[in-house]
Formats: sequence, structure tokens, C-alpha cells
Amino acid sequence: MTLENKLGITDSAELAREEERISKKKAVWLFESGKLDTLAAGTFVALQEIHRCLFEDIYEFAEKLRTVNLAKGNFRFAPLMYLEAALANIDKMPQSTYDEIIEKYVEMNIAHPFREGNGRSTRIWLDQMLKNGIGQVVDWSRVDKEDYLLAMERSPIKDVEIKVLLKEALTDEVDSREVFMKGIDHSYYYEGYNTFKTEELWKK
Repeated sequence: MTLENKLGITDSAELAREEERISKKKAVWLFESGKLDTLAAGTFVALQEIHRCLFEDIYEFAEKLRTVNLAKGNFRFAPLMYLEAALANIDKMPQSTYDEIIEKYVEMNIAHPFREGNGRSTRIWLDQMLKNGIGQVVDWSRVDKEDYLLAMERSPIKDVEIKVLLKEALTDEVDSREVFMKGIDHSYYYEGYNTFKTEELWKK
């Protein structure tokens, strides 16, 4: 199943390659233009703008709330009927300490507001909060794939693992484009393409 896209691509592997290429190019622009620094860190409006910048040339739904329920593995993200309320609550969460920032990141992952591209957008959003709040960002190349996936899967119940994992990967290199891009370079490494289930699939 290939997501409908502006590129007219019907092959999922080809779409994944083009999506990665285009989103990386847009991520570089986000970083080098200073656009990120103009966004209010930790707000959903900021996350929407990040998502729009990365994916507006690929998907009509860039920055728009998803219109389907989503699940990954055995985990279901926030149901549509509660999504807007969840996002409003996340906006109100504090973000002055490392722990508070990661707790907010966990909640946004549970909300999973977009149809595709949540991981990449939210990692940039997280690093923006960390940079503004504690003067550090995550070096994603130092985060083990399997450990990350397991920690995120368990984070809604117990967030200690993800807090420890990401804290060990913090760096002071907040102005390094190379460090910034590692969150995008690892996009498919973390997310896996077409691994989501929609509500239509659940009904089959």
C-alpha cells in the first residue's frame, strides 16, 4: 500500500527514496535558514510548521491532522476522537527540565498527529525544545535502534528507559548541521516504511 502523493509515485520503495531525498533537502533549509529559531519551541504549531516544511512537496496532508486511526505493532496511537484534546494538553505541558521535555516528547509520540512523517518531525521538535531548554540536543547516531524502539514502545507506561537512553546521547553541539541531520538520516532506520496499520486494515 503506497500513500497517495504529489509525485504520482505508486511504488512504495521508490516513494521512500524520494521522500527521504526531499525531506533531507528541506531539513537542511530549515536548519540553515534559521527558520527553526523563529518557531515557539514545544508547541504543536511549531511541529506543524516543521512537518509542512519537510513534506509539503510530497503529500497534500502535510501539517494536517491525520484522518485515520493508526497503530504500530500492538500499540495504538491516540484515537481520532481524542486527538485534538490530547494536542491541546501537550501544548500546556511544562518543558523547563530534561525530564519534562522527554515527557512531552513521549506524549506527542502517543498523539502521532500526522498520517506519515511523525518520527522525523517530532525528533526535530524534540531537539528544538532541548536546545532552548537545556542547551543540548540528541546525537541520534549514538542511539541504538532496537533499544530506542523498545523504550518508546514502553514509554507510555514507563518513561525511565527512554529518558536514560536519550540522556546518554546528549551533546552540546547544538549548532552542528551534521548532528542535526542525524535525526533525519535515521528516519527509516527508526520508523520503518509502511509499517503502520490504519483503521480500515483493522476491520479486515
